[in-house]
Amino acid sequence: MLALLLIVVAVVFAFQATRARGLIASALWLAGVSALTALVLYLYGAHQVAVIELSVGTGLVTVLFVLAINISGDNPMSPGWVVPLPLAIGISLLFILVLGWMVLSALPAPAVATPAATVFADVFWQGRGLDVLVQVVLIFSGVLGFLGLLAEVKAPLGGSLAESVTSDRDLELKAMEEQLLEGQESPE
Repeated sequence: MLALLLIVVAVVFAFQATRARGLIASALWLAGVSALTALVLYLYGAHQVAVIELSVGTGLVTVLFVLAINISGDNPMSPGWVVPLPLAIGISLLFILVLGWMVLSALPAPAVATPAATVFADVFWQGRGLDVLVQVVLIFSGVLGFLGLLAEVKAPLGGSLAESVTSDRDLELKAMEEQLLEGQESPE
């Protein structure tokens, strides 16, 4: 019964993602759908798939969506229909019927809870620790790579640090020489 409730809430979140005016709000609704999907997968005993869905679907994809939206701008979507309304309603109803049939046929299948298999921390950190570490490294590398793409084309100094320091020192020496020359010329 809990799984059915989570699926209904996920469908509501998905509907809200399509109705939201801003792109960031849509990305956050989709993150909610992904998190609820991961929870349903966990309840049905697919622990490894649930962990991957949670980290990649909810974490990485949402971060990349929000980052891309922030770069391109969060312009509101046009109110026009992309797909004709009767076709969209028909496909949505067909999807809901097929999904309902699949959920109802698989409803009595939740895994029997055993203390060692259902502790989320054990599954997440011990059973899939290497996968989680690899995903964290991939997310970190992706963010750093994306920041590298956004970085300036030219280095801030435009040259080596030594060249910058010596040119500044030369300018200071010239200014001091001019002051000395002006100081020697004024008493005469």
